[in-house]
Amino acid sequence: MAGLINNLLILFLVFQNVCLGFRSPLSVFKRYKDTTRSLSSECLGSDQPVISLGLSDFALDIRMPGVTPKQSDTYLCMSVPLPVDDEAYVVDFKPHASMDTVHHMLLFGCNEPSSTENYWDCDEGTCKDKSNILYAWARNAPPTRLPKGVGFRVGGETGGRFFVLQVHYGDISAFRDKHKDCSGVTLHLTHQKQPLIAGMYLMMSVNTVIPPGEKVVDADIACHYKRFPMHLFAYRVHTHRLGKVVSGYRVRNGQWTLIGRQSPQLPQAFYPVEHPVDVNYDDILAARCVFSGEGRTTETRIGGTANDEMCNFYIMYYMEAKHAVSYMTCTQNANPEMFRNIPQEANIPIPVKSDMLKVTHGHNEETKGTDKSSLLHQSKKEEEEILDQDFHMEEAVEWPGLDLKLGQVSGLALDPENNLVIFHRGDHVWDENSFDSKFVYQQRGLGPIEQNTILVLNPSDAKLLHSMGKSLFYLPHGLSIDKNGNYWVTDVALHQVFKLGAHDKEPLLILGVALQPGSDRNHFCQPTDVAVDPITGSIYISDGYCNSRVIQFSPKGLYVMQWGEETSLGRARPGQFHIPHSLALIPDFSQLCVADRENGRIQCFRLETGEFIREIKHKSFGRELFAVSYVPGGLLFAVNGMPYPGEAEPVQGFVMNFSTGEIIDTFIPLRKNFEMPHDVVASEDKTVFVGDVHARAVWKFASTEKMEHRSVKKAGIEVQEIKESETIVEARLKNTPESTDHLKKQEKQHLVQQSSAGVSFVLITTLLIIPVVVLLAILLFIRWRKTTVYGADGDHKLDSSSGRILGKLRGKGGGGLNLGNFFASHKGYSRKGFDRLSTEGSDQEKDEDDGTDSEEECSAPPPPSAPSSS
Repeated sequence: MAGLINNLLILFLVFQNVCLGFRSPLSVFKRYKDTTRSLSSECLGSDQPVISLGLSDFALDIRMPGVTPKQSDTYLCMSVPLPVDDEAYVVDFKPHASMDTVHHMLLFGCNEPSSTENYWDCDEGTCKDKSNILYAWARNAPPTRLPKGVGFRVGGETGGRFFVLQVHYGDISAFRDKHKDCSGVTLHLTHQKQPLIAGMYLMMSVNTVIPPGEKVVDADIACHYKRFPMHLFAYRVHTHRLGKVVSGYRVRNGQWTLIGRQSPQLPQAFYPVEHPVDVNYDDILAARCVFSGEGRTTETRIGGTANDEMCNFYIMYYMEAKHAVSYMTCTQNANPEMFRNIPQEANIPIPVKSDMLKVTHGHNEETKGTDKSSLLHQSKKEEEEILDQDFHMEEAVEWPGLDLKLGQVSGLALDPENNLVIFHRGDHVWDENSFDSKFVYQQRGLGPIEQNTILVLNPSDAKLLHSMGKSLFYLPHGLSIDKNGNYWVTDVALHQVFKLGAHDKEPLLILGVALQPGSDRNHFCQPTDVAVDPITGSIYISDGYCNSRVIQFSPKGLYVMQWGEETSLGRARPGQFHIPHSLALIPDFSQLCVADRENGRIQCFRLETGEFIREIKHKSFGRELFAVSYVPGGLLFAVNGMPYPGEAEPVQGFVMNFSTGEIIDTFIPLRKNFEMPHDVVASEDKTVFVGDVHARAVWKFASTEKMEHRSVKKAGIEVQEIKESETIVEARLKNTPESTDHLKKQEKQHLVQQSSAGVSFVLITTLLIIPVVVLLAILLFIRWRKTTVYGADGDHKLDSSSGRILGKLRGKGGGGLNLGNFFASHKGYSRKGFDRLSTEGSDQEKDEDDGTDSEEECSAPPPPSAPSSS
């Protein structure tokens, strides 16, 4: 019996080694034995850091190894070596982070990390040599995207050999349950040579001094560019507490072209360059940081502590591969006189809400090898509003506001107390009899509306809090409310714009001439909406149904400028309008977005100049887009019009990512139906109100978890409950349209790879159990035969029988078990795979006497001989 048990144990070990000895299909990559992190069991990331994506592509998973920060504003770093020796290219990034726990992440490339530990406090630095930022992720900021055909070169003779991930944990209240965090990023790399190579250009002031109490201090940087052409596609700004705005420009022949401008108090990430900018030999790159020394009692200098300042403007660019340079810096001001001509916008602060201002700043090493060492300083506090793309808007069916008795609802707004304000037409109706062919109002005999046209409601229970606007208006249209709570309204019959105090009976300001349509500086023609800049007080008016323009007025109502023209035949060009119907002012980006109604699109313009920036247009908008509203934090809401006969696009509401223009969600009411949704307004908690001019109703919508695509927060990572096959190849599939069949095939292949670990476990378990079950069955059969045939001598017969059976398995070795000999003795079987398993490439070493067949044998005492009968 002892021999049987011994042989069973040996058989167990042999099959275990056989199963574990199968080579991974990822053996083309060098092993991670010395550097692989042992991830916490709570982590949801792949336990395979390298995932093959085909013959030339692979994904590299870079995750924090299950960490729990002990205090708020902790910066932790970890490193991962490039898993290949030859040259490769990073072509896409996929972040894995929860906005509840991670403030921001930065990914650096370098040749020598500052530590060899699994992870370390970033106060020790990121890299010992020069580091280069490859990727930045921050709450409420757009993700870094590389243009098609562009990649960061890594490995080989010139590229970095390590990636260093830095994660800033802001508020650690989410870690009260002591869970482990595994935030990070998945890189998509390829061995295919990229025609365009990405790089980083850092502009940095090193000698700025900010006097105490000084209201405005400019830090200027400028360098002549003396290399091959480069193309700019993203930028990032960085200062500490005193920074108000940072702007970067290309200067060519005295002409200043904006690269990007941003408040350094907003999320620290790379923002896309709005318009393509190329830089050629002998161009000048210029940047300005605007600081304020107010509140300081001593002068502030550039330095590496939280009380010092920094002035950094990063430019992400690409160049032709044969001329590519991966990193360049500029730390001087080569031409101070030129800054006399810098555009005025460079000194206009970008508004940031008070609860978005950073309270403290950390400091960690970011770059080395420049003229003066710079340390990475990141925000310690940021707006709580986050751009969470995994929510869904649904009607708040319990809200009683839908049952209000209203006239045609033309305008909605929220006042500073977040109360809902409705602008409606009472008993007046805009129909085909309202105007003649010259847009003159034809129903003056009805007199002004006798009902209160402005209603202030509690947004929770729709109770009326205040009303006004009786006997003032003929055909109300647009409504907006400025930061001081003043109402700005338009009347398309009067062709006028009014400023009203919330409790004043008489208008504070009137623009336009009553009942006189026109197109000069003093007249409007059916003006549609108003927006007021919260910083400058500038007034922007969309004008309108019979003019195709946006007009800017000073806070006192003086004409400043206008832009826009009628839509030409064919496709509408930028800056052309066909009823500019609704305005949304985007203070975070200093932009004004216009719902270009009959062109079915949104156009966004620069506030200071009226310069066209971009268009947002989707097929699902249909032919008409009525209204647009912006929520600080990056969300854009809109409503479209009814489809034309024969068209299928439904009337609905839209939620969009402002930075990308991507539609995140759509929504429709559950009670009644949209007929002609005329205006939309949203609050920062993602509560949305829609007013319908035909249905004479106002709906309330609230964000809820999207059940079929909900977000599951565990171990500090947001994991979407969808097939993981989408995550690695998502960006590549977006850029490379493929047939449905091929896409399904790729997903299936990836799912097989993801599930290989589970399959291996089942296979190993099965192979281990089968021989044990077989031998136990043989043992039971022999014992049964003993009791039925041999009687009392059965015990000795059993030992003899089992000895003969096991003897065949042992072969000619002295009591050992050699599966190689056993199978080789049978025709058709090979001993290949049963000889000693190779340990090449692992941390085990071969035995020196690895040359005999008996190495896998174990000695066992011979079976006892049967006693002689007496």
